[in-house]
Amino acid sequence: QVHLEQSGGGSVQAGGSLSLSCVASETDLSFNFMGWFRQFPGDRRELVALIFDDGEINYLDSVKGRFVISRSRAKNTVNLQMNSLKPEDSAVYLCYAVRYTNGGKNMYWGRGTQVTVSA
Repeated sequence: QVHLEQSGGGSVQAGGSLSLSCVASETDLSFNFMGWFRQFPGDRRELVALIFDDGEINYLDSVKGRFVISRSRAKNTVNLQMNSLKPEDSAVYLCYAVRYTNGGKNMYWGRGTQVTVSA
């Protein structure tokens, strides 16, 4: 069973920075892509950033220019540097990884990390 262990996050004032890190328990697996979602009260969830195996990166429009996703394939980690944070960025951030096999699509989720941005 693959686990995604998250660290980082916390509380900061608007304009500040926080970082998130996610490490997969199995370093000898390769994920087709890894990334971050965020979840708001009421369970609304949105994709924040994804980084693919070929290096392609996708960002949510509202975080472009402020957030930076990076990945270490050797260590099976994915990081999210969040700058110029806004109160509307407050949410639980979840690490996400996908691995395609002959059996289909395997999705993995971290347990979530709270990010709180005060005005």
